[in-house]
Amino acid sequence: MKTQYSRTKRLFLFAAYDKMGHIDDALIYYTHALSAFGDIVLYMDTDATNSELEKLQTNTLYAAATRHGEYDFGSYKRAYLWATKNINLADYDYVYLVNDSVYGPLYPLTRYFDAMENMGHDAFGIVKNPHKQHPHIQSWFIGTKPSVFLSDWFDEFMRSITKLKNKGEITRLYEQGFSKCVLENNMTWDCLYSIPGRGVYNKIKKLYRRGMPFMKKVAFTRNHGALGCQIKYILKHIPTHTKHAILSAAKAQWGDNYINWLLTANPFTIVFRNIKHAFCKIFIEGL
Repeated sequence: MKTQYSRTKRLFLFAAYDKMGHIDDALIYYTHALSAFGDIVLYMDTDATNSELEKLQTNTLYAAATRHGEYDFGSYKRAYLWATKNINLADYDYVYLVNDSVYGPLYPLTRYFDAMENMGHDAFGIVKNPHKQHPHIQSWFIGTKPSVFLSDWFDEFMRSITKLKNKGEITRLYEQGFSKCVLENNMTWDCLYSIPGRGVYNKIKKLYRRGMPFMKKVAFTRNHGALGCQIKYILKHIPTHTKHAILSAAKAQWGDNYINWLLTANPFTIVFRNIKHAFCKIFIEGL
């Protein structure tokens, strides 16, 4: 476990996933960066071997893996249950729910923790989805104060997480549901960024230039490769060790050929895939 940079005590309940049960360089990099700010209890929704989990040994307080099919919230639940049995949550100033659906951090995290934890809210996060009917903290990075994580309602919420039929239900009951529960219990929440719709996936260059410390992994496969130039821009501007960790993980997941195609400098390939994406949006998916 890494030495913290401050006296603030944070616990990160970390949800991870890899269909092959591998611990890639990006996950090692992410947990290493987080471990400087607090303790990490990590649970993977996959059947990783002990030899794979050992890659995280120096970064985590505890790491385990089993295929449970409850997605990230199921891993949050399992990490939370382990924490309630093995450590005292009251010893912490903040408890975070964090998952590996992003690559990063792309910037040093100190200023983001300072900004979130000084917002004056009971719960907070990096990105808010300002949905008209169901605004919520995006569940890949949620922070909570003791008013939340030591409450009876939070304990009930975490223990009630179960396997659902589809991701739509998970979003409604758990991602949107958490933010709703905060308000229903006379507490408040807010985030550093407010990003409507699919902007967090599709506008990664603009967000990076605004200081967004993470990039959603799904950007690598969205829009028929049309986001390749945005990804290439970010990779060009981040530290070399961050770039290598991201590229290593991306190539392990999607293959060298795909990543080389995605990040090509060939202008004809770039133009073709942008035209293809525009065609699909207009004539197949609809604007």
